Amino acid sequence: MSAPGYREVLRRGRGRHRRRRRAPLKTVAAVSALVTCSALAATAVDGDDQPECPPHTGGARDGNGACASAARSAASPAGKAGRRADGSDGMHPDPDGGRPRAPAPPADPDEAAPYDRERCGNTSGRVLLSLDDWPYNDPERSVRIGARLQAQGIRAAFFLIGKFAAQYPNITATLRQQGHWVGNHSYSHQRLTALGDQELRDEIRGGVPGNLLRPPYGEAGEREQEVAADLGYRICNWTIDTHDWEKVGGSARSVEAIRESVRGATPEEKHNGVILGHLFSNFPDALEGIVSDLKAQGYRMCRNTGPVGDQVPMPLQC
Repeated sequence: MSAPGYREVLRRGRGRHRRRRRAPLKTVAAVSALVTCSALAATAVDGDDQPECPPHTGGARDGNGACASAARSAASPAGKAGRRADGSDGMHPDPDGGRPRAPAPPADPDEAAPYDRERCGNTSGRVLLSLDDWPYNDPERSVRIGARLQAQGIRAAFFLIGKFAAQYPNITATLRQQGHWVGNHSYSHQRLTALGDQELRDEIRGGVPGNLLRPPYGEAGEREQEVAADLGYRICNWTIDTHDWEKVGGSARSVEAIRESVRGATPEEKHNGVILGHLFSNFPDALEGIVSDLKAQGYRMCRNTGPVGDQVPMPLQC
């Protein structure tokens, strides 16, 4: 049986402190016929003649007619707050046992943690793997990578070049069904900062629909960021560049060199970190070792919790 929802809990909780109507308490003094009217008024008091005390007081008054909890608060050594040394109020136990409590979080989480484009809004403490561009000679490589990560319970982010993704729409759909985020990497991988205003809009608009944009080469100034925001996108870069795209002696960067670029990164780059790799390089082959190294260092990967849509939640749900 599933746990009760929030509204159900509220419904169950109703009535625990409901007002209870008390039977009128009349005090009739045995007095002689010469007792004055004022004395009679003083000795014949109906509890309903006065407003009821609040429910949390138990509805009781003291001998002076004051609500019971108010009288206790006034007499409490803790002062007007009426709290005991253990932090309770005498009626409701304090779950913290009087220990200092952390201040309430601000109402707007964006004020506490402004969006960090290098971390793509990742505040989970976990590490997000990201794969860019396109596997030019083997388009299906993307979904095979996605399947391997899904089997390990890992969610990654794929930033696909729009013109290729449009030719293979099943790949974007499959990756999202596997539980991976798919973002916009522009339409044709042009340097956005070199484009005119209309070209810039067209290049972004022609990319994969969603709400995260990784600009080619990570280059996006104030103008590019404003245009992206106007089209519904946030910029998403990275904290760790594996340089997997580089040629070393004319050959692709090796699996071990890619793995070492992550293993040797600083703790600051890994915590809430985003790792950049590419779909056409040896990065996918290095993923197993990268994940193993990160786990050995005490880091956790973004969790794959099932299929996703085209909108990435903020902050990232890792």
